[in-house]
Amino acid sequence: MATLQEVLDLASSRSVRRVDLKVADLLGRWQHFTLPAHRLNADLIADGQGFDGSSFRGFQQIHESDMLLMPDLDTAVIDPAYDTPTLSLICDVADPLTRQHYSRDPRAIAKKAEEYLKTTGIADTAYFGPELEFFLFDDVRFQQGQNSAFYFVDSNEGSWNSGREEGGNLSFKIAGKEGYSPAPPFDTQTEIRNEFVEALEGIGIPMELHHHEVATAGQGELAMRFGTLTTQADRSQWYKYVVRNVSRKHGKVATFMAKPIYGDNGTGMHTHQSLWKNGAPAFYDSNGYAGLSQVARWYIGGLLKHAHAVLAFAAPTTNSYKRLVPHYEAPVNLAYSMRNRSASIRIPTYSMSANAKRIEFRPADATCNPYLAFAAMLMAGLDGIQKQTDPGDPLDRNIYELPPDEAAKVPTVPGSLEQALDALEADHDFLLQGGVFTQDVIDTWLEYKRAEAQEVRLRPTPYEYELYFAG
Repeated sequence: MATLQEVLDLASSRSVRRVDLKVADLLGRWQHFTLPAHRLNADLIADGQGFDGSSFRGFQQIHESDMLLMPDLDTAVIDPAYDTPTLSLICDVADPLTRQHYSRDPRAIAKKAEEYLKTTGIADTAYFGPELEFFLFDDVRFQQGQNSAFYFVDSNEGSWNSGREEGGNLSFKIAGKEGYSPAPPFDTQTEIRNEFVEALEGIGIPMELHHHEVATAGQGELAMRFGTLTTQADRSQWYKYVVRNVSRKHGKVATFMAKPIYGDNGTGMHTHQSLWKNGAPAFYDSNGYAGLSQVARWYIGGLLKHAHAVLAFAAPTTNSYKRLVPHYEAPVNLAYSMRNRSASIRIPTYSMSANAKRIEFRPADATCNPYLAFAAMLMAGLDGIQKQTDPGDPLDRNIYELPPDEAAKVPTVPGSLEQALDALEADHDFLLQGGVFTQDVIDTWLEYKRAEAQEVRLRPTPYEYELYFAG
């Protein structure tokens, strides 16, 4: 646990002039408030900083809008996005009257999930390792009006630019679905990814590797080392923040949107998970399938059983379900397998050691609020363990080559955000255990996300004009 004096010493050593307080709204977007450095004192840590919660998406209405930001000293880092020396602190949200954690604060929900895990006796630590993918574009334009709508994205390495006049087109564009780790000059973004990694390492996030991803047009991934649930959600917020801000400095724009371009791989957030108890891995059994213990199989059973509801948090946009379609390695099948990337749960086999044993939940994407998504995944897995939910047999065959009668028996992820939200409304008791999620949070989430889906449904798209305008 960091002390105030340690944080003050860090600020002094780096000549800090500003303190940035960061907090996630319910949907996961970071908001911030910037204070002069002299405000970093015992009063700020004890009493918090007031703010208007009614202006945050998913927080209280105006008649209950006064709230407090409570800085977490353990999260203090020198912010890499500012030229002015700035120390950033991630905050929890508290009610100013009761001083209790605010129930709609997503970070509080993540912390409650970790505490609930301990009360079950199943394990004492949940490790998460999300793989956040993204696109880097060189030009993005979009607009929606009453009588017009369009989007346009462009990338200097996009395959569609192989014939573009560039004052000397240097070729080496990446073909669709051929972008997985080609060396330069095809991969034009190695150096900017180096800069992402250095910025993240500079704030204490352990990184493992980075590479170009499968799609053309600047799809990439940085691999963070795993960490505990809330810590890894904090790191995911920093990941997105750093990628966006460094990209902007280079005249590029980053997006974590699940399916920003048609006809190529989408952008996911494969999420590795494992449970540990008393310093030992709970998911390992050398005699089990793929080295999995019975506890791990039950955890998988819970994730598969509640996958539709979990995806209301983990794949939370209408665009998410343009990625979750067959092919393009899309993990649409609610099955588990050692190496099959079309299964929604994969058991990595790069290492068969006990400490490396984990499961990978693949349908999520990085448009999610990681605090809520990770908490929902954990709660589904714990419910599976508590109820000893059998996940069935693994599916190690190529699912896309199964005979139609066999393929029809394999359940799949929801086909739309609306279906995921309906599943969450019908199946959320597992989230309420231990008071981790509240009915109020679930109802608020459903209200926001159904409104989004309705607005998308009301608007004609350009392709509908291609299909239907001429009759």
